Amino acid sequence: MTVRPVRIAVQVQPQHADYPAIRTAVVQAEELGVDMVCTWDHFFPLTGDPGGRHFECWTMLAAWAEATTRVELGPLVSCSGYRNPDLLADMARTVDHISGGRVVLGLGSGWFDKDFVEYGYPPATPVERLDEFAAALPRIRARLRALNPPPVRPIPLLIGGSGERRTLRLVARYADRWHSFGDVDTMRHKIAVLHRHCAEIGRDPGDIEISGSIGGGPSPAGEPEDLGPQLRDLGVSLFTLGVSGPDYDFGALRRWVAWRDAQ
Repeated sequence: MTVRPVRIAVQVQPQHADYPAIRTAVVQAEELGVDMVCTWDHFFPLTGDPGGRHFECWTMLAAWAEATTRVELGPLVSCSGYRNPDLLADMARTVDHISGGRVVLGLGSGWFDKDFVEYGYPPATPVERLDEFAAALPRIRARLRALNPPPVRPIPLLIGGSGERRTLRLVARYADRWHSFGDVDTMRHKIAVLHRHCAEIGRDPGDIEISGSIGGGPSPAGEPEDLGPQLRDLGVSLFTLGVSGPDYDFGALRRWVAWRDAQ
């Protein structure tokens, strides 16, 4: 079994804040010592005032690439249906060069209906979105191989989601990393399902880094001394905390970084 070092990621959620506050939060997160800084790929706030301030994912990531020097960067996750897959691969490659090789391409099928409706994307059911996502993954891989210049490094593909019949099969086939929400029991079950899908295609599940949510999303928040070892025993190595604007409170993030450093 692959034993990976403990790493900490923060999702700086770009809602309800002015951009200078978002940029300050990203720089501060890097200074605190996190390993990865993420955003999400939505067009409107997910909590609070639905018409509140909000900014687009990939434009911000390009700016974050210039504002930081060390942390990995990427969307958690980018919806495959919002952009042509070949274009999305090119965007990721470009930001990878701006950052000096620090991009992680987080991908998912999308779920927030308001994003699709308000921006004029064709109506689609969750099953149709998954079909589109499955078709996009090999195109993204192929385009990343064809680009000139190529990415600075082979860009890790992260897939977010936990659907057992389809999403986890795609994780087993394509992902370098997998992110999921859920409490410890849920994560234990989902990881077992992922291992079965890997066995079906002859892939070592240890090749896939597991990212688990530690708050700021659907998963219950927990303190690192309690939640950390439980998730670690399941194979989670990337611990991801979501933090929302307009005032980015990094109190919990500091505790998780301190826990990582004590391991």
